[in-house]
Amino acid sequence: MRVDKLLFFLRFAKSRTLAQNWAETGHIRVNGRRVEKGSLPIAIGDVITLPIGEAVVTFKLLSTPIRRGPACEALLCYQRID
Repeated sequence: MRVDKLLFFLRFAKSRTLAQNWAETGHIRVNGRRVEKGSLPIAIGDVITLPIGEAVVTFKLLSTPIRRGPACEALLCYQRID
């Protein structure tokens, strides 16, 4: 799954376009490496870091979401790392 689609499905981004912009401006890191394209493939077990407002959110992908569903469904797909 693409990183922009993943962030949209997990409800971190309000739109896929916003997630693409985050990726293209280099605000997202996957496994410590800077992302420069929204099309970067993401696999289960990857660690994703992104800024949300004043905070930095880091999470590990546990499963791939199949749709942009309710928030409770999205929470089952990742584990936050603090």
